[in-house]
Amino acid sequence: MKAIRFFAAACAAVLALSCTSQSEVKVDVELPTAAEVDSVSYLIGVNFGSFLKGNNFAEDLNEINMTEVKKGMQDFLAAEGTPYDPDFGTQFKIDPNKMGQILNGFITKKQNYKAAVNLAKEEAFLAENATKEGVDTTASGLQYKMENAGGEYKVAPQDTVWVNYKGTLLDGTVFDENDSTRFIANRVIKGWTEGLGLLGEGGKATLYIPAELAYGVRGNRNIAPNSTLIFDVEVLKIGKFVPKEENKK
Repeated sequence: MKAIRFFAAACAAVLALSCTSQSEVKVDVELPTAAEVDSVSYLIGVNFGSFLKGNNFAEDLNEINMTEVKKGMQDFLAAEGTPYDPDFGTQFKIDPNKMGQILNGFITKKQNYKAAVNLAKEEAFLAENATKEGVDTTASGLQYKMENAGGEYKVAPQDTVWVNYKGTLLDGTVFDENDSTRFIANRVIKGWTEGLGLLGEGGKATLYIPAELAYGVRGNRNIAPNSTLIFDVEVLKIGKFVPKEENKK
């Protein structure tokens, strides 16, 4: 539905812009200036860019056939009626009413490709990383390099922890970083929960978290599908979980 609403809004904007060049009779009222036309043109471009980026259709214009974009606009301007007329979509080589279906298929293919590429990169990285000095691998596939194990008591899944951390991708991109942040150990990704269980207060380690212990094939808003995550973690404080039964005593 969002795609259909965008189509109608964008088409209306293009139609409105095209009207600035039409003058069938002379009247004592001015058309928008060239500068105003440029401003509206730019904002239509911003709207289009927002549509592409906001819906993960493209990261840059090289992924889009701009010739076809222009052709679509030209076909719209030449079409009769409005997007709300029942037969409006029949005037185009692709029915705008199928936009949601087509765009969803496009996104799915892009996501599947990214997921496959990232999985291949992960397999190569973890295989090499496992051979490096100081790197250990758990039964789940989590890899870690311990700098300091910290106190004797280790973080339990239901404990509250205060940590400093920095998260990076395999290419070195920092996607998240926080100091003195607090959370419950089992309310984060699996790799975090397991990695924290290796650390006590004062503990420091680098966690190499496979995608299946992170955001998996779906990814999230800032993480691409099948991304391997690397976290530098320092446990500042542990708040031990106390069962309700013990609280009543």
